[in-house]
Amino acid sequence: MREVVAEFERPVLLFSGGKDSIVMLKLAEKAFHPARIPFAVMHVDTGHNFDQVLALRDKRVDELKVQLIVASVQEAIDAGTVCEPPDGTRNRIQTPVLLDALDKHRFTAIFGGARRDEDKARAKERIFSFRDEFGQWDPKNQRPELWNLYNGRIHTGESIRVFPLSNWTELDIWHYIKREDIELPSIYYAHEREVFDRDGMLFAVHETKQPKPGEEVFTAMVRYRTVGDASLTAAVRSEADTVDLVIAEVASTRVTERGATRGDDKFSEAAMEDRKREGYF
Repeated sequence: MREVVAEFERPVLLFSGGKDSIVMLKLAEKAFHPARIPFAVMHVDTGHNFDQVLALRDKRVDELKVQLIVASVQEAIDAGTVCEPPDGTRNRIQTPVLLDALDKHRFTAIFGGARRDEDKARAKERIFSFRDEFGQWDPKNQRPELWNLYNGRIHTGESIRVFPLSNWTELDIWHYIKREDIELPSIYYAHEREVFDRDGMLFAVHETKQPKPGEEVFTAMVRYRTVGDASLTAAVRSEADTVDLVIAEVASTRVTERGATRGDDKFSEAAMEDRKREGYF
C-alpha cells in the first residue's frame, strides 16, 4: 500500500463493508499510522445491499475520517446510462458504473480485496493488474512479478488494479479478523433468518429477492460467507456464531465462498472471467 501511494498520483480503495474490504481498510490504517489514510474509499452501490453492511461501512468511514465516494447504480439507471436486466439483478451493470466513476475521478490505482482462492479467473491475476484505457483486463497482457517487484508504469488513461490480499485465503482473512479483533457486519455470524431454497442455495427473503410460486419460506440458522448484492448472494446453514466457530467451519469446507453462495458466478463456467474482461474486479 505504501508503494502504491508513493508511485501513483490518485489511488482509491474499493470499500463495500464486506469482510475483505474491511480487512483492507484495517491494513491501510496500520500502513499509514499515525497519519490518516491518504486516499479515498469508494463503494459501487447496487442499491441492493444488506442494511447491516452499509451501517458498518458508514461507521468505519466516520471513525477513520476518510472520504467515501459512492458510485450509485440506481442513479445510473435513473439517468439512462445503464439498463436494469429483466431479472432485476444488478451485479452485471456494476461494471460500467465503476468505470465511469474511475474516469470521473481520474483514479490511477484502485485497491481491491480480491483473492486468488475465490475463483479460477482471479487465480490468473497479478498483484498489480494492468488495465487498458478502457478499464479492460487481458490475462495474456500482464506483467511479471519476480521477487515481489512490481511494474506500475502506465500511460494516460490506463490504470492498475492492486490486490494486496491476492495470496490470502478465506481462512487467512478470518484468522486476521480474530487477531486484530475486527468488527464485521452481524450477518457473517449465525443467526435465524427467513429463507427459501432456489437451485440448492438458501436466499433470504428480501425486498430484492422474493420467493417464486412453489418456493417455501422457512426459518433457518444461517450465516453469510460473502455479502454482495442481496438479490444474488445466498446464505449457508451454520451454527457458527463466534469468530472461533467460523474459523473451524471455514477450515473444514472444500467449496469457496463465491462458489457456495454467489449466484452471479453460476451464470456460466467463465462468468467471472467475462466480467473481468469487461472491467470488473
